[in-house]
Amino acid sequence: MPNSPDFAGLWIPLITPFQHGAVDHPALTRLVKHLANQGVTGFVACGSTGEAAALDKSEQLAVLNTVLQASAGLPVVMGLSGYHMGETKAWVEKLNQQPIAGLLVPAPHYIRPSQAGLQHWFTTLADTAVQPLIVYDIPYRTGSQMTLETLLALAAHPNIRAIKDCGGDANKTQALINDGRLQVLAGEDGQILATLRTGGVGAIAASAHLKTAQFVQVLNLMRRGEHALAQQRWEPLPALVQSVFTEPNPALIKAALAHQGLIHNELRLPMMAASAVGKRQLLELLETV
Repeated sequence: MPNSPDFAGLWIPLITPFQHGAVDHPALTRLVKHLANQGVTGFVACGSTGEAAALDKSEQLAVLNTVLQASAGLPVVMGLSGYHMGETKAWVEKLNQQPIAGLLVPAPHYIRPSQAGLQHWFTTLADTAVQPLIVYDIPYRTGSQMTLETLLALAAHPNIRAIKDCGGDANKTQALINDGRLQVLAGEDGQILATLRTGGVGAIAASAHLKTAQFVQVLNLMRRGEHALAQQRWEPLPALVQSVFTEPNPALIKAALAHQGLIHNELRLPMMAASAVGKRQLLELLETV
């Protein structure tokens, strides 16, 4: 098992560019290199922002390969999800062959197992994986609320090292930070500064595809203890975060990146392109942030 992996910093959960229905690998390469130059810590491939549910396994592996090649040595975490234990375990075994920094793993969606079932899910996958796990606590996508007791039990596993926190419970977040065994990463973009202030170590933030250097600067300032300046740099960003998520993610991020010439503005059904109104409002906001 890896020893003390460090997931501190700003990670970008990458969108997946498409063109004419297929993954646009040249655009993905261009995007990764663009973001790498902004000072990000690393990337998450095939997360929910990457429309991974609309990618088959061969496409996911191809996306991962492109990101690894384009990332200029920055670490890459692979997202995965599912609810079939055997199939998910086999996928982890397949991913063990990849030079990735970790796996971002949510609870099994839709079936809503007990807390004991959730603990079994994560420990089985952690036992199987060569890479460390980041627990993705996101009940509004999975349908499962993970209790503090379950998360603290998972923290005892030597291969479960961090949490992407979208749980919506500030007391639970603080308890995990105080416990200290899991690195706590903000998963709700609007909570980045609050998480850092209370001892969190970073973020996995979709909205940081845009104004990336500004997000990076906030994290770097907080790390150096320059909290007042971090607050000043942060002040315009919550409006950006709110705007990005007024429509289902990643529609508006893709619209903005397409406006910048980095990708084509294309999603896979059932995801739809951003509305003209939403796109206009975001682009106007980006000029002021």
